[in-house]
Amino acid sequence: MPILNKAIVFKQENCGDGLQKALNMKPIDILFAVRESGLKGRGGAGFPAGSKWMLASAAQSDKKYVICNADEGEPGTFKDRLLLTEFTEQVFNGMTICGYAIGAHHGFVYLRGEYSYMIDEMQATLQQLHNSGRLGKNILGSGFDFDIEIRLGSGAYVCGEESALIESLEGNRGEPRNRPPYPANTGYMGFPTVVNNVETLATVPILINKGVDWFTSIGTEKSRGTKLISVSGDVDRPGVYEIPYGTTIMEIIEMAGARDVKAVQVGGASGICIPEAELHRNISFEDVPTGGSIIVFNNSRDMLKILENFMEFFTEESCGQCTPCRIGNKKLLDGVFMIERGECSVQYLRELISLGETMQVASKCGLGQSSPNSFITIMKHFGDEILSKY
Repeated sequence: MPILNKAIVFKQENCGDGLQKALNMKPIDILFAVRESGLKGRGGAGFPAGSKWMLASAAQSDKKYVICNADEGEPGTFKDRLLLTEFTEQVFNGMTICGYAIGAHHGFVYLRGEYSYMIDEMQATLQQLHNSGRLGKNILGSGFDFDIEIRLGSGAYVCGEESALIESLEGNRGEPRNRPPYPANTGYMGFPTVVNNVETLATVPILINKGVDWFTSIGTEKSRGTKLISVSGDVDRPGVYEIPYGTTIMEIIEMAGARDVKAVQVGGASGICIPEAELHRNISFEDVPTGGSIIVFNNSRDMLKILENFMEFFTEESCGQCTPCRIGNKKLLDGVFMIERGECSVQYLRELISLGETMQVASKCGLGQSSPNSFITIMKHFGDEILSKY
């Protein structure tokens, strides 16, 4: 599956040799370049990559680590899978540049359990990089050593959260940690660790190769560069689209051949539901941020059945560590069943929405904080329709 819509950043001619250029720079200059570019995490949270790298670089430790978060478990998201298969070397080069910038000599790719079929090809790419002197000892004659190891997850959605991922990587049950401390200071095995999404790391070599001015010329003032979007659902041309930040949802779904649109779920199951009347909104950190998924629903779809599917997923995937998420998701799912049976009053529905809002602020990690999003937004935009139907 290619990247569609004449990819702006992820073109082979743009990739160049960002690794060679980076190794000819001072680590501090790389840190400043990433910071000045405004590159934010492409996994959904949007934390500035430069700030994360600088914190890890400043931490005093004899060991540091780089982790590529390839646990792409968000329903409707498959853009990292594409990068790992078609831009594998770019991802590894981004990890190496990060290691050089922060002073780390070892990196891990935490690969989603369902992506186990990719391992052989990824290992072959690692071997090619070793053979060409682009990984291992004295990379490209720079005196810098860095190696990468692939670790396979076990299918737990919560391990997409960086501290739960680290727990799993250490051989423990995948559960979010209390923070602070943060991974940039106390991460893998207690050492400073940078955890970045696949897309974030794949962007770095291109950013270094093309320069900060080129990168910041794309996107909006607060959302620099481009975003890869996995588009699926009721469209003629599903796939991975690369769009400049600031592109409207309508423009994206028109490219994908959507017709008779009723709603668009932006950000996967944990994202928000956008009705037809709001398709003019744009993908950016200022308006509608997303980890990389758009699911289109046409007017034949029952929004309550869609919501039921989402809430069953979150009820199953909650790690159970904190009460708001463990109990809250179950209560929201029970509310969906009550609506289906015609037993949910308007007053009780309001209480369920209030519960969801409490979960957003009281849950320990991103799973519980984002899992009520679909319930709240679907009921906000389609509640009257759902209640009148059931």
